[in-house]
Amino acid sequence: MDSNYKPYDHVASARRIKDYLTSPQGSYEEVNALPDRDKLTFSNGYYANCSAIFVDIRKSSQLPDKYKRPRLARIYRAYLSELVAIFNGDPNTREVNIAGDATWAVVNTPYTRDVDAVFGLGARANSMVQVLNYEMKKASYEYPIEVGIGMSWGRALMIKAGYSGSGINDVVYMGDVVNEAAKLANYGSSAWNIPPVVTSSNFHGNLNEKNQSLLKYDYVRGCYTGSVINIAMEDWFDENCR
Repeated sequence: MDSNYKPYDHVASARRIKDYLTSPQGSYEEVNALPDRDKLTFSNGYYANCSAIFVDIRKSSQLPDKYKRPRLARIYRAYLSELVAIFNGDPNTREVNIAGDATWAVVNTPYTRDVDAVFGLGARANSMVQVLNYEMKKASYEYPIEVGIGMSWGRALMIKAGYSGSGINDVVYMGDVVNEAAKLANYGSSAWNIPPVVTSSNFHGNLNEKNQSLLKYDYVRGCYTGSVINIAMEDWFDENCR
């Protein structure tokens, strides 16, 4: 959200708080798929099942000690631009966000085939990092990056939030689905024996049998993990980068 200066009025603020807390409940519809954001107002919202995918760099706080700022900026630009490109490549993607060194997306998944497509996004993200590390090594970036890739499925409430009348607002997804994906991403690649791709049990249960077989149950965390890659990207890497 870009800022556009307006002096803060604490009396008007108190009135807005009261209005939000005591106004009629509004319209919160149960829908099969999350709608376009232009259907949102400050008084409605939509409930739907959806999936979230979250990709986060492991030990990112240590990167400034390894790379000076110009080189670090180049790494982040390459990493973030390609994650956004991957997420934006699914027609069911409803929202893409960048939060620091993490990128996440909310995807409409009314059918099981749509959940498999989100799983494919995770595989592409994992394969993209392999290409990124190869190019970093060629360009004398000494330290490769590792990521955690978390995916979850569940219900979310989609609402519009912000300062009404200011033009400053954003869409907020309320529910466990995004938070769970973030926690799962934080678990991925967190130790030498933990693969980068991590899914919730609900997400795993909505995958087809072939994709389910690519993951193993993690009894410690109660999730499913795997080192899943995109076959076409892997074949290209073998031909061009090895």
